Amino acid sequence: MKWTWIHSENQPLPPVTHADAEGLVAVGGVLTIDRLEEAYSKGIFPWYSEEQPVLWWSPDPRLVLYPENLKIQKSMRPLLNQDVFKVTVNRCFDDVISACAGVPRKDQDGTWILDEMREVYSKWHRLGKVHSFESWENDELVGGFYGVQQGAVFFGESMFATKANASKFAFIKGVQWLKSKGIRFIDCQQETEHLKRFGAENIERSKFIEQLGAWKDMEVELSGEHILS
Repeated sequence: MKWTWIHSENQPLPPVTHADAEGLVAVGGVLTIDRLEEAYSKGIFPWYSEEQPVLWWSPDPRLVLYPENLKIQKSMRPLLNQDVFKVTVNRCFDDVISACAGVPRKDQDGTWILDEMREVYSKWHRLGKVHSFESWENDELVGGFYGVQQGAVFFGESMFATKANASKFAFIKGVQWLKSKGIRFIDCQQETEHLKRFGAENIERSKFIEQLGAWKDMEVELSGEHILS
């Protein structure tokens, strides 16, 4: 299928079966909380650069992590046993998304987390639907990640680290906490070897949409500030 142009705010996003071979579902529209609510509930997420219109994606297959399948690398176990970082939830979302946008990455020029995206996700966070996880060394924020919640599904968006292993530490603690709260799976969106080492696996998009439909309306409470370690 060919992707769809979005010409107005009232035009719904098409089903994911309309995506092209790369997973592009639709092009255009305005990034609003209502549009994002619709997109994530359908298994679609935005990903685009500054010179592009909003691009809406749903890859097939989809990389997901079932929390019970989390793999902890041997190198991380001593750090976890020693609690070398303090991990919190929702303590400083704006700082986390800014760091995800601003921390330089190997082989990556610029960021897809544009100012308009930071603004709307920050507003969505204040409504209790987007959450951040933070790693601290003393009182310094040194790593973390953030993502979107749809019921019992968590969509991981981006992570950062300014100290070695800080984002891995937050991710492991975060996944364990999400499991304890009732999250059924974590959408990793794009396939990476880094996330596969944590136990993430590819599943067919049809299975992803089926499970999302079954779990997105479940009551799971992640709001508020929490200390994990």
